[in-house]
Amino acid sequence: MMMDIFSTFDPFNYYSFYKFSPLFWTMSLLPLILLSSNYWMTPPPSFWLPQSILSMAYDQVKRTFSIHLKSLASVLCPLFLLIIVVNLIGMIPYTLSASSHLLFSVTLALPLWFSLILSGFMSKPKTATANFLPSGAPAWLAPALIIIETISVMVRPITLSVRLAANMSAGHIVLGLMGMYCAAAFASSPSSMISLLLIQSGYTIFEFGICCIQAYIFFLLLTLYADEHPPLK
Repeated sequence: MMMDIFSTFDPFNYYSFYKFSPLFWTMSLLPLILLSSNYWMTPPPSFWLPQSILSMAYDQVKRTFSIHLKSLASVLCPLFLLIIVVNLIGMIPYTLSASSHLLFSVTLALPLWFSLILSGFMSKPKTATANFLPSGAPAWLAPALIIIETISVMVRPITLSVRLAANMSAGHIVLGLMGMYCAAAFASSPSSMISLLLIQSGYTIFEFGICCIQAYIFFLLLTLYADEHPPLK
């Protein structure tokens, strides 16, 4: 039973989510599986949109030094599309928005961040350690700068996770509040209900854009963090 607006983020209020959770994740992963050209002799024309998204993501990776990590694009580009799909699934009424939970975003951000850090120290330890001190810094500032840069690197998975979860949660809360006020105004003030309905319709379109933008920001920050990875050659 939904007691308040925040109850919509409680998985225990969604018995159907647990009942159909394999179906939920299958719906999320199916587009990524079918996008592989190995399954198609000739890809159908309807695939132009996801293929365009993947092409744009790959072009972004090529514009950074992370292109030297040969397998990074094959991980981040499908991940970008996966986050978009999960965000859009959360826009369906009476469904649990997985990307609004820190568990989802931390599961994605923490392993990717840690793998970049671990890979850098395993491939070139001296270069990776040197990244913690900006070049040209005076010697007397070196200890403070190293501490600040270390803290900055350590909080990256937290900022990645919180940014995605907080923005998606805020959008769903606003949509829920608009729906509650619109339902309350149904009997008392039809004109107010129509105004709220128009505003809610416009904000819903805006929220669809936010779903794509937040996925792009998550993907973009990971590519920028990969820029600090020492070159493998």
